[in-house]
Amino acid sequence: MYFMFNSNKMFFLFILFFSTLISISANSWFGCWIGLEINLMSFIPLISNSKNLFSSEASLKYFLIQSIASVNFLFVILIKLIFFKHLNLNYILSIMINLNLLMKMGSSPFHFWFPNIIEGLSWFNSFLLMTWQKISPMILLSYYFNKNFLFFIMILNVIIGAIGGLNQTSLRKLMAFSSINNLGWMLISLIISENLWMFYLIMYSFLISMMCFLFNLLNIYYINQLFIMNFNPMIKISLLINFLSLGGLPPFIGFFPKWIMINFLIINKIYLLTFIFIIMSLIMLFFYIRIIYSSFMFNYIKLKWFKNFIKNNFIIYINFFNFISLMGLIFNMFFFY
Repeated sequence: MYFMFNSNKMFFLFILFFSTLISISANSWFGCWIGLEINLMSFIPLISNSKNLFSSEASLKYFLIQSIASVNFLFVILIKLIFFKHLNLNYILSIMINLNLLMKMGSSPFHFWFPNIIEGLSWFNSFLLMTWQKISPMILLSYYFNKNFLFFIMILNVIIGAIGGLNQTSLRKLMAFSSINNLGWMLISLIISENLWMFYLIMYSFLISMMCFLFNLLNIYYINQLFIMNFNPMIKISLLINFLSLGGLPPFIGFFPKWIMINFLIINKIYLLTFIFIIMSLIMLFFYIRIIYSSFMFNYIKLKWFKNFIKNNFIIYINFFNFISLMGLIFNMFFFY
């Protein structure tokens, strides 16, 4: 890939990772803000491309949205430092900080920029935006979150992520709404335990990386390409396994972190939230299965003579990991029940 051999891109990628470490290890809100600003200024050169108007537009939109969130975040920090000793604004400030961090990570109700920006990015940059760019805001959110407010936000995330993906034909927008839905699960895992949040983020990042790797390898950006192009059956099976695992269908590995959270919610008798989360996951599975059904069943006669083969053993490793996860979850059932 061109990206891997471009030294300038590698430099900005290193700064991107380093800025996240600055933000999460800072001992003051100003240090966190500086880390977020470095993160912003290092991600824009990664996504901007003078030869692609969509990437240039996406980088400009990303800069404007993140700048607004950063300015608001700095404003709230200054209010906290100046008036905190004189007025009891703890509850209001916690909501304001939460709102700014939610805007930075593309959570609802500030999710409108997220699918539009991801539409103009490459699959690698989309992967970074859906995974790495959420780490800093979510860890900062764990320092100063408002629990009741986040319960409302996480319900909004899973509903918008599920409903918004129903009428999408672009795979990048579909993955964006899937990310918004999974963000609701991440928020509840963050409230339960930071270790559980880290486990969910690692599992989600792994599954998204597999999807982005396959789509980039096949040069696919829209749903109709999945059934217009005549794929090797091994590729279709890989897509099937990864889509179902990403949707959280048992017994694949993507179900395991969701199973832990559903178990926690039922034990604590939070039945309404559990019901909403499960129903929205079923809607997500609906349009994942619809894509897979199209890929398997539709046959486009004009391109029947052309067949896509990928000489890459990495797909075999992906399938092997998912089949091993099936056995692991069946084994874990004996310990949970």
